[in-house]
Amino acid sequence: MASGKLQIVPLGGLGEFGMNCMALRWGDDIIVIDAGLMFPESELLGVDIVVPEISYLIENRERVRGIILTHGHEDHIGALPWILSELNVPVWGTEFTLAYVEDKLDEHELLEQSQLREMKAGERFKIGPFTIHPIQVTHSLVDCVALAVHTPLGVVIHTGDFKVDPTPTDTRLFDLHAFAEYGKEGVLALLQDSTNVERKGYTPSERAVRRKFDEVFARTQQRLFISCFSSSIHRIKLAVDLAWEHGRKVAFIGRSMNSSAEIAEDLGYIEIPEGLLIHPGEMKNFPPQKVCVLISGTQGEPMSALSRAAVNNHKHAKIEKGDTVVLSSRIIPGNEKTIYRMIDHLFRREAHVIYEDGSSPPIHVSGHASQEELKLIINLAKPRYFIPVHGEYRQLKLHAELAAAMHSSVGSVMLIESGDVLEIDELGARKAGRVAVGRVCIDSGSRTDVVEDLIIKDRRHLSEDGIVLPIIAINKLSGRVETSPEIVTRGFSIGEDGLMDGARELVMQTLEQSSEEEKTDYGVIKEKIRADLKRYISKQTQKRPLIMPVILEI
Repeated sequence: MASGKLQIVPLGGLGEFGMNCMALRWGDDIIVIDAGLMFPESELLGVDIVVPEISYLIENRERVRGIILTHGHEDHIGALPWILSELNVPVWGTEFTLAYVEDKLDEHELLEQSQLREMKAGERFKIGPFTIHPIQVTHSLVDCVALAVHTPLGVVIHTGDFKVDPTPTDTRLFDLHAFAEYGKEGVLALLQDSTNVERKGYTPSERAVRRKFDEVFARTQQRLFISCFSSSIHRIKLAVDLAWEHGRKVAFIGRSMNSSAEIAEDLGYIEIPEGLLIHPGEMKNFPPQKVCVLISGTQGEPMSALSRAAVNNHKHAKIEKGDTVVLSSRIIPGNEKTIYRMIDHLFRREAHVIYEDGSSPPIHVSGHASQEELKLIINLAKPRYFIPVHGEYRQLKLHAELAAAMHSSVGSVMLIESGDVLEIDELGARKAGRVAVGRVCIDSGSRTDVVEDLIIKDRRHLSEDGIVLPIIAINKLSGRVETSPEIVTRGFSIGEDGLMDGARELVMQTLEQSSEEEKTDYGVIKEKIRADLKRYISKQTQKRPLIMPVILEI
């Protein structure tokens, strides 16, 4: 065993859902596995996406050799534009993953300066002291890999997102043999996806969905709308194949759905027979029973195609009485309210809505391994150290317990969170301090403007207590107050009538008690009015609105 220290440094994704990003360091060389984003919780008002803080990588920019992507989901590639604008390093990914990445970087005008390098499952390549072996795995997206990273201390296997699907629809089989071979040779550490650790048994194969889809196509009398994640290429292929079999034309609606289908068709994952595809504008030219619409917006996103169609606000997607709408996806935690609100609107349109309700056959299957598949991979790899990744803390903890119970297959279990530095050398493994981690909020619209904590704090403040604007007209020459102050409020409940009169009097009083010098320094006078009003309103109402005095010079 080589002497030296291998460090495993998760920068996101351990203890949270999404934002997967992991650094591996040997001496002066660092590689990064995945660069994911996270969608914001409701309290992050007006924030578009959340990406990991990468100050650790920026501080070590001379040492970062590249980023390797396991697959093309947003929680694994979504932070790339942000990271590559700070660190211009090579990015490795499979053909399909890079097609998604190109689209994303093009949108952010970063494509020309980016160094994208294709890797293939089974073909090894070197980055500094690391040799990377991508291993074919199955997931809800196509062209996904686990990574066996050969380091001077031994092999570290990062599973990426996976499930063990024995009958994948694209016939690209999960390479269990590679895991077994590594298990025989010896695996230093196994980093395994924890997303579905709470589910017993096995995750059903993607083919399990076909029965339900077949049933829906056979029963539907009018238009059929199918919504799934735009990255669910297997599901899109199934819908296209069944539409062809049942004599329905197919229209793609929604930017992400169009873009995914185009990439999948270009790379040969979907074959669309001649004449099957129609433009959304042509739908009205065909009888309802001859149309199948693949539409984006499965999570009820406010401006998505399906959300707009649900409230009859979409140019082409008109959902009418008797139409069938299929939501073939899981509900991402936190999105329940918006999804059920959208489903309510669809019911109001008198559509038949089919969504995940635990019935059999399923309308959706997960892309993540359940307990028995997790155990299978652990048994094959027989790692010296087991590290659960990708999940909230309870999932990491349950996964650690599951692995610890497998005494014959696992040496030690190391439970770490984002920011912990796990150090391994010839003496063993230990937590060796922490690095700075956190989240960077990127604002809506621009997708590049970082939202500071203070801005989110102000937005929360405004949403809870509103705003009060005292407007004072001051004569520029004499410094006299020309008229009684006007007080404008928004989102702040005035309550009793006397409150505003008292506030006006208080502002006048503050002005009268201020010296001529203070009155000519608007910064000082504004601060005095703000402080006095804040005290008064807080005392009278127990509320703390944002107070912004405005001075008009006349």
